[in-house]
Amino acid sequence: MGKLQDFENRLEQIISTAFARTFRSAVEPVEISSALQRELENSAQILSRDRRLVPNQFHVELSPADSDRLSPYGSTLSSELTEMLRDHASQQSYVFTGPVQITFETSEDLTTGRFRVRSQALSSVTPSSRPGAGAAGRKNGAVLEINGVRHPLEPPGLVIGRGSEADLRVDDPGISRRHVEIRVEADAEGELPHLTAIDLGSTNGLLVDGERVKRARLSDGTHVKAGNTTMVVRTVRGSSGGPDERRSHV
Repeated sequence: MGKLQDFENRLEQIISTAFARTFRSAVEPVEISSALQRELENSAQILSRDRRLVPNQFHVELSPADSDRLSPYGSTLSSELTEMLRDHASQQSYVFTGPVQITFETSEDLTTGRFRVRSQALSSVTPSSRPGAGAAGRKNGAVLEINGVRHPLEPPGLVIGRGSEADLRVDDPGISRRHVEIRVEADAEGELPHLTAIDLGSTNGLLVDGERVKRARLSDGTHVKAGNTTMVVRTVRGSSGGPDERRSHV
């Protein structure tokens, strides 16, 4: 309760009594804070004896009336809630997969004073900066979609892992430094390449379409899971499928 009290005191200092008047008989900031902490606790996945993985992306759904009242303070409240979550995670030995982000949305089906919290764990992905890594190639090819971003799959392939030597570096504590290789073998000109996923001796293993494997052929729509990150293979025709080409989540 000490942390919650500190949180309320900080908000009062920033926005003074006007903030308190705004939230009277509506959603209280401390309620949102408590709900976010419960979301961490309910979603925590065990990584080891002393570490648990928790979501890092949070969407707070508010009623139209509460959303209108909250909007002038959205940036300040989001910053305070983010700091609160980081403090709580540190105390509980929780591990985030990436930067913590809290957004507020309006939901027409909610009445004043009611709200919902949705969360997900999204790992940050960094392509290698080495020359030639991730370069776009043939007109017909394949891409690997991670968190809605497409990364090209070009011969001879790429290594995915948490270490700096990986071609795609994924900030996921469940992924090994060199976790999986996606091998790309070019076929005849104009044909799609042959794709193979190979486990590189990872600690937590590799799942392809839900089945634990050491090596597996990949095709359009195949789901590859390493650690807590799910990647989807997409074939591309008539497009280079360059990096950062965004599409909706699967």
